[in-house]
Amino acid sequence: MISKASTSADPVADDREFTFSTDDYAFLARLLKEKTGIDLGPSKQNMVYARLAKRLRKLHIPSFRAYCDFIASPEGIDELGATLNALTTNLTKFFRENHHFEHLADQGLSEIRSRAATAGKKLRIWSAGCSSGEEPYSIAITLRRAMPDIGQWDAKILATDIDTEMVRRGNEGIYNAEALEGMAPDLREKYFEQHGPGKVRVKAEVRQLISFKHLNLMAQWPMKGPFDVIFCRNVVIYFDKDTQRVLFDRYANLLVPGGFLYIGHSENLFGITERFKLLGRNIHRKIA
Repeated sequence: MISKASTSADPVADDREFTFSTDDYAFLARLLKEKTGIDLGPSKQNMVYARLAKRLRKLHIPSFRAYCDFIASPEGIDELGATLNALTTNLTKFFRENHHFEHLADQGLSEIRSRAATAGKKLRIWSAGCSSGEEPYSIAITLRRAMPDIGQWDAKILATDIDTEMVRRGNEGIYNAEALEGMAPDLREKYFEQHGPGKVRVKAEVRQLISFKHLNLMAQWPMKGPFDVIFCRNVVIYFDKDTQRVLFDRYANLLVPGGFLYIGHSENLFGITERFKLLGRNIHRKIA
């Protein structure tokens, strides 16, 4: 249960537009941890202020104390969602940590094909923490490139994120043209199309492989799996070890035997779970 902020006033900075006490920050950090599992720690006050000050201005709320009271009230339930959206970090790009997509194309899909004789031509991939969609679209492009016969498969990519605005943007598949910088010209030409001045859109043949859904990883999961592959990259760095243990155990439960888990470059499973075998460069195989 989230308790309302206390009344002590210890301003973090006296010259700010809005009074922001250490108690206000503690309340918001506790709320984020309880609702999403993300642990801000003691050093993110400036980030929280910068992201939420915009909400205070928009709603004409005079202080962070009043804002905390508002989102803790029944009347503030819709704003609570906006608070969580603002505080969750979304940093991504197409083909980020490209070795994961290379492994998927070269080894992962090969193994999935070998199972098709007994399991049928069914392929399920989950992008957990998909942000604005660059990761699942990179997965879909990888499938299109590596599987010329994908039209004969029951292939689906689930893309989820806690931030409803990121889910909306991902579902649209519209990006600034600069987002494609560094991408091979043949990929840009084949899988993207112009969408107004300075904008591009992922082509329909790629978009149709993906379903974007809002999901809080700390809440109940409606999908039953099983998945052949799960991408969860640069997400658990915000969670404490106990939360990570629960999360990776749930991932293992949804993966097929031998299924692949890709995590971020700054993350590892050491001391967290023994249900995966490290194959190299943050690529893991489910073993239990």
